[in-house]
Amino acid sequence: MVVKFLIALAVCFIGTAVLARIFIPVLKSYKIGQKIREIGPRWHKSKEGTPIMGGIFFIIPVILVMLVYAFAFLGFSESGVRFLLSLALALANGAIGFIDDARKLFKKQNEGLKAGEKFMLQLIVAALYLLGMSYFGGLSTELYIPFVGISFDLGRFYYVIALLLIVGVTNAVNLTDGIDGLASSVTAVVCAFFAVCGIAAANEGAFYLAGAVFGGCLGFLVYNFNPAKIFMGDTGSLFLGGAVCAMAFLMNNPLIILVAGIIYIAEAGSVILQVSYYKITKGKRLFKMSPIHHHFERCGWSENTIVAVFSLISVCACVLAYFFGR
Repeated sequence: MVVKFLIALAVCFIGTAVLARIFIPVLKSYKIGQKIREIGPRWHKSKEGTPIMGGIFFIIPVILVMLVYAFAFLGFSESGVRFLLSLALALANGAIGFIDDARKLFKKQNEGLKAGEKFMLQLIVAALYLLGMSYFGGLSTELYIPFVGISFDLGRFYYVIALLLIVGVTNAVNLTDGIDGLASSVTAVVCAFFAVCGIAAANEGAFYLAGAVFGGCLGFLVYNFNPAKIFMGDTGSLFLGGAVCAMAFLMNNPLIILVAGIIYIAEAGSVILQVSYYKITKGKRLFKMSPIHHHFERCGWSENTIVAVFSLISVCACVLAYFFGR
């Protein structure tokens, strides 16, 4: 298991780094660059024109390596189909992100799919994934509660919670992708957590998927760390969101992502709190800016400091989840 894991990690790392090296100049030549929103931090204006849709660079090697693993070692067994469904969840979310990024480029602005359109597509993808996993025996209606160590049989209500969890976490990962290297660094930590959990539980599917995505994140960080030469765009962040959700479901412990992915939850929570507080107080703001990483930017933190601190928090949360949440 470890040898195959290291091969998957290395191939995805090298494949991502090589693809980025080759195609970043191509994206620049075609002016496939980021548009910076006027309401965003003014110091981000210098990032305008940085190539986007870089998520393709890690999506391609991850999917290819995992398809080889699936067909070579799992075949069309029930576990093989469940693994392919998990890959499909990540890839379909990446496709939604690709459409969103493509619209932004076509319109030459920082608005792609409408919020309702994106949400509906994500709901459909998540629903199909849950139906497929249920049909092939990958889901039960029992929901395990981390730290408490008990399970509740929720019946059909389980699927409502699972649906909201997948869509919510996927969008939370998207929100985390707001400064150089943040989403890829935090996700690398979360993938390392699932890799450790996977090998401890002898869960090869979660183990190898985590290793492949971990390698892809590291390869992408070569060019995404501040100052970023490429952005992953919604293509990459939604793919990563789908991937970490898939890992949690493969481990039969979906709620663990709320602990291991505490930074994702904090990012999404800060946006919800900011909007709610603004409406309740008729114009006042709880944070200087949301998502929360922009608040710390306005407090004077550098991007590298935010990435380091948020990654360290992720490490601590993952250690806590490993020892007390499984």
